[in-house]
Amino acid sequence: MSTKLGIIAGKGTLPEEVARACEAAGRSYYILAIESETDPGLTVNRPHAWVRMAAVGKALKLLRAEGIREIVFAGGIERPSFTTLIPDMAGAKLMGRILSAHHGGGGDDALLGVLVKFMEDEGFTVTGAEQIAGNLLGAGGVLGKVQPTEADRRDIALGLEVAHALGKMDVGQAVVVQQGMVLGVEAIEGTDALIARCAVLKRPGGGGVLVKAKKPQQDSRVDLPSLGPITVEKAAAGGFAGIAFETGGTLLLQREEAVVLADRLGVFLYGA
Repeated sequence: MSTKLGIIAGKGTLPEEVARACEAAGRSYYILAIESETDPGLTVNRPHAWVRMAAVGKALKLLRAEGIREIVFAGGIERPSFTTLIPDMAGAKLMGRILSAHHGGGGDDALLGVLVKFMEDEGFTVTGAEQIAGNLLGAGGVLGKVQPTEADRRDIALGLEVAHALGKMDVGQAVVVQQGMVLGVEAIEGTDALIARCAVLKRPGGGGVLVKAKKPQQDSRVDLPSLGPITVEKAAAGGFAGIAFETGGTLLLQREEAVVLADRLGVFLYGA
């Protein structure tokens, strides 16, 4: 019998998919919703509590009161300005570790590593979202009817090479390539902003591929790159030929909807 799962919910549809996977499997769960981050619709008719971003002590108390020992981080959280946070005692302890990693030059991967280690030190087991919802990892090959051209495949290969190189430096998880040229790389702005920026930079002649890949050294239990219908819609609106993702290292959210939308909009989805 699986134990109750604690879902620490951020933005996007991933928390919903994890909750539905628990429901389908008959597993009990408890949602820890973060103020100004979690979609309120996620909590409707579901067991939950709301906490402030830096109220770590309250969060730990709530999880323990529910008998939870296993947790999953699901969904993105916008990195806050530390000067705006009002931490409790446990929050101050965690922030001290995060600030130390930040001043040491750590990027998102390093900071998330601190968070995972902190929760493990508090006695919790951290599980990846894909281990709860097994259909989340994107499969290899073409998903849907639209095929990448040979030129697209060359751009995909270059994009993966660049993404892995940047990932080693803990920079980002996405690259846009067109006709053998890197139009942009993802930094703190996120994928949607990267797409918008590169849509303006596209050259005449077609093509243009968004490539997503996890950082080589990152803990796969947290912050795996993800894409879904919104990504497909924005890539198509930007005039891109398609989206490629690293097989086994990217979460494909609302898979059926994303594939149907890609076919309708004439862009490819390709697991490399």
